[in-house]
Amino acid sequence: MKKSIQYMAVLCMMAGFLFLQACKDDFLDKPVQGALGDEVLANEKGIDGLLTAAYAALDGQGDFTGGSGWESPPDNWVYGAIPGGDAHKGSDGGDQTPINAIATFASGADNGFFNTKWRALYEGVSRANTVLKVLALLEGVSAENKASIEGQARFLRAHYYFELKKMWNMVPWIDETTTDFNQPNDKDIWPMIEADFKAAYETLPATYTLVGRANKWAAGAYLGKTYLYQKKFAEAATVFTQVINSGVTTNGLKYDLVSFKDNFDAATKNNAESVFAIQMVANDGTLDITNANQGGMLNFPYGTGAPFSCCGFFQPTQMLVNAYRTDAAGLPYVESANSHAVKSDLGLTSAAAFTPDAGPLDPRLDWTVGRRDVPYHDWGLFPGMNWVRDQPYGGPYAPKKNIHRQKTQDLYADLSSWAPGNAINVLVIRFSDVLLMAAEAEANAGSLAKAEEYVNRVRTRAADKTGWLYKYIDNKNPLTGFSATPAANYVVSPYPAGTLAAKGKDNVLKAIYFERGIELAMEGHRFFDLVRWGVADSSLNSFFSYESKITTDLAGGKFTNGKNNYYPIPQFQIDMSVVDGAPKLKQNPGYN
Repeated sequence: MKKSIQYMAVLCMMAGFLFLQACKDDFLDKPVQGALGDEVLANEKGIDGLLTAAYAALDGQGDFTGGSGWESPPDNWVYGAIPGGDAHKGSDGGDQTPINAIATFASGADNGFFNTKWRALYEGVSRANTVLKVLALLEGVSAENKASIEGQARFLRAHYYFELKKMWNMVPWIDETTTDFNQPNDKDIWPMIEADFKAAYETLPATYTLVGRANKWAAGAYLGKTYLYQKKFAEAATVFTQVINSGVTTNGLKYDLVSFKDNFDAATKNNAESVFAIQMVANDGTLDITNANQGGMLNFPYGTGAPFSCCGFFQPTQMLVNAYRTDAAGLPYVESANSHAVKSDLGLTSAAAFTPDAGPLDPRLDWTVGRRDVPYHDWGLFPGMNWVRDQPYGGPYAPKKNIHRQKTQDLYADLSSWAPGNAINVLVIRFSDVLLMAAEAEANAGSLAKAEEYVNRVRTRAADKTGWLYKYIDNKNPLTGFSATPAANYVVSPYPAGTLAAKGKDNVLKAIYFERGIELAMEGHRFFDLVRWGVADSSLNSFFSYESKITTDLAGGKFTNGKNNYYPIPQFQIDMSVVDGAPKLKQNPGYN
């Protein structure tokens, strides 16, 4: 949804210390010149504008955050991918140093990135609450339309709270009935999130004319995810089964897996795999990239001869690359990937000779990671060091899922800012994610055979040769297209029927966890997955031990269980909550 509608009432109504620093407590008691009151907005045009504004907050971008766009990215590259071991911060050691601290779990509550993210998410909550508050005053609108508006607002509120919950765990719950906005964070909000998604699932229609809307099946998938996070595995499995068997996209496509690469190309977005996506648009007339993936504007290769204006962040890790190694049968090394490391060009200049790894690899690697002498979409062979800002610091690789194509950049790239933007949607949930969450739920609920079926459905898609990356017809002119020769030695297969299930629950779950890691890499999920699985301590400290021997950026990195499972409540928010000398917000364990 474009941010073309700006309402003062949306920006500050129902806002207290949690939402906007600029909105003082007495603002709530005094009329603001130029603000639109509830009675003005309580009509179809007004409520549609408020709902549009609630969607517009999904990308986390705007002056209301008080920080830069990359501090509140909707894809959580700073908070979910980097701390999960998918990527290094990248660039160089002196650039965006607060991310260094987040990556190594050295951050305190004074890290301003946390406050920016907090404010962005509560702004979304505030806008959704405003819709619900004004909706109660609306007359002359059909019951069906009111139910749709309510369902969408509750879906959006639940999404924003889901993000808050997985980031900070204990956060204040504020809804459309709240009058005192200085609420404590002393309640588990899972029941409220669950109730919102359930209500949306029961009331929302299956399709809309506007593709960016949340529909019934997106709500169902998110409800299943909410159950999964609470370890309500039977309930999650039931909902996921309904979504898998009957779900359709907002634009009416039966949920299915598409070619892996099509999920990360603006020309093929909103396809059958898109369950819920934050809509991005390039060149929208605003002369900035706010609506064009501004949160990821730093994450392009940068250096000598690179075709992008900035900035060299978000570099995939060697440990992630190793995970795509397969054996001769096309199966992953679930517990020993680092013992079968993929060859890199670390330490080599772009002029030095290099031969890419010739061993068997999962083809998803080369749609996820830019690596030396492999086609980087249609931009040419990735040249290595010349396109890497500081190779010893961040490693030899570049991100790829967020990169637009050269051939269609006139349509889908936005170059109106000092760093690139583009129209690639941010996928909050896609169908392969649903299948793997369903596999996890089924395995925990007792159906290992069904779990294997879902995992194999994802792996079978990876094995489809039509979705592989191929060499250029002419390396000197990549726009001439691709040949019929695979870009690497791709060997990937589903597990032979019954063999995974036969290994027992623990091994099935390990396989699912691993599959999520390679399927959803660089999409902001990994840290939150590791935490909810209870393996963050062992996984991330093993990562630090391995990866810190390769690059210089992770020195001192350590995950402390019981502390780093959640991020610190922003100190600014705690300070703003003080009443009679005591803060209402309590800091998370380990950060005091």
